[in-house]
Amino acid sequence: MTHRRFIHALQFLTRLPTPRVSNSEPADLARSAVWFPVVGAIIGLGLATAVWAGGYASPWIGALFGVLIWVWITGGLHLDGIADVADALGAAHRSPNRFVEVAHDPHVGANGVIAIVLQLMAKLVLLAQIPQSQALLALILVPVWARWGPLAWSLMLPPLSQGLGERFSQEIIGSRVAAYGVALTLISAWLAPILIGALVIVVIIAAYWKYRLGGLTGDCLGASIEIMETALLFLIVAATAFA
Repeated sequence: MTHRRFIHALQFLTRLPTPRVSNSEPADLARSAVWFPVVGAIIGLGLATAVWAGGYASPWIGALFGVLIWVWITGGLHLDGIADVADALGAAHRSPNRFVEVAHDPHVGANGVIAIVLQLMAKLVLLAQIPQSQALLALILVPVWARWGPLAWSLMLPPLSQGLGERFSQEIIGSRVAAYGVALTLISAWLAPILIGALVIVVIIAAYWKYRLGGLTGDCLGASIEIMETALLFLIVAATAFA
């Protein structure tokens, strides 16, 4: 069962080759959420390796390699979320029903395209500022924290509609989320203390969705992962700049 849930999490969050899982049920994905931070570590390892390898040519080549690997491993999954949310926020005007309607539209509007471009630009520029040093280890933790976030947000906020967000809120166990949070805090304190700020970012993002919509959807979770990753990169750059 544990192996099955890990495979589901890996299949959902990445495009890495995995063994085939038969007789899948809709609830299996939500139950696999407990493995999201572990999959985040795999993504982070690929990211840090790409930045490190490309950095031997130049910081910008390292950053480019990092962004390319990041998008390739994840399949741009959460970039789709940030595009849907950008379009929906542009049309919602604080109406949760209108937000959900627009977010579910499979077409990408101008706001969505702009959001994706700005997000990729932000990651590229921030990765280029990270030196070939201990800071690279911090990169491994960025996707881990960002994939712990959805677990916390699903506990903190109600779902706005039926779907992935609703199933997460039903299946996630608070004690496991707390255990991950403690473990990540201790690891960050050792490798990159600035990343403990992820706890604050999680609360800020939850407060925003609570104020803006009163809850969240699966697209909100995906967009929030992207925003949290960029915010954590900014913290790493700020920490190395003033070290």
